[in-house]
Amino acid sequence: MTNPESDDRLAWKGEGLPFNAFGASLRRRFGGRIQRVSIDAGFTCPNVDGAVARGGCNFCDNRSFSPSRRVRLKRVSEQLTAGIESVRRRYKQVAGFLAYFQPATNTYAPVDQLEEVFRLALAQHPEIVGLAIGTRPDCVPDSVLELLEALAQDHDVSLEFGMQTMHQPGLDWMNRAHTHEHMINAIDRSRGRGFECCAHIILGIPGETHAMMMQTADEVARLGFDAIKLHNLYAVEGTPMARDVHSGAVTMMGQREYVRTVVDFLQRLPPTMVVERISGDAPPKYLIAPQWCLKKSVLKREIEQEFADRETCQGSDYRGTLPTVDDRPRPIDNTPATIRAQIDVRGRLPVLKIEGHTV
Repeated sequence: MTNPESDDRLAWKGEGLPFNAFGASLRRRFGGRIQRVSIDAGFTCPNVDGAVARGGCNFCDNRSFSPSRRVRLKRVSEQLTAGIESVRRRYKQVAGFLAYFQPATNTYAPVDQLEEVFRLALAQHPEIVGLAIGTRPDCVPDSVLELLEALAQDHDVSLEFGMQTMHQPGLDWMNRAHTHEHMINAIDRSRGRGFECCAHIILGIPGETHAMMMQTADEVARLGFDAIKLHNLYAVEGTPMARDVHSGAVTMMGQREYVRTVVDFLQRLPPTMVVERISGDAPPKYLIAPQWCLKKSVLKREIEQEFADRETCQGSDYRGTLPTVDDRPRPIDNTPATIRAQIDVRGRLPVLKIEGHTV
């Protein structure tokens, strides 16, 4: 984990940026453009297979979140090769790639299998500089964290937690089937192990007021994450939430309100925190609402302009201090037993395909 007091993490201020943007941060770290290559390793989730719930998150349809799930699952090695070739056709100069395990819960498998697939990704191409791994806060027993700690000794590793909100009613509405206490336990066991910890947050959850979203901002700051991804709530076809949007039971946050909320949120975060995303979207063929999220460049300019109009920046309203491991010692692992039974065992998931054979 990068030292939160490092001058490099404040370099964005000298560059005239309104917040600590991810792309610029990577360019400083690696000396050029770094692109993520999305990988679908065939994992599922514990709120899908019944370990803690069924049905999955009400907003989730992995076909819309990952291009690789919109076609027959390819081998991990093939996905990496195809992804790198695609990026190189789009950008002339790329200094390296991050293998991004994106759809589903990418630490929800036997830990020896996780090690095999993660090491495969790191060794597949010399241009791959590290891993980004999306997961849930209730799916990182100590065995997984110890694996990532070992990988982070020689590679850049980011563990991305689907925190979404600190408020239990919102988590229940989404059918997350975990509590915020799981998030606190997970981050307190993850910090100080040499890898980055990133929080995913959704803005615009039904029933959440502006004040509640700002409470989540303060909690993200208090917990000591290295990075954050902000997403607007959006609905895609084929999900439980789609029915609520079509019926009018759920409405999406408006564009102007979202812009103001993002700026309010970022102003409350420490200036050292990397901002990896400021909005979310889905392929047009799946997206129901809001349509404004498809215009990402317009949205980015409006957020930057809002900062300029206020004459503020990320961290303007931050008054706390980043916690250290000593402030909150590592607690006892509270991973649910039904999830641990799927991870802390030797075995294989039959769906996963690696280099020509099914494991």
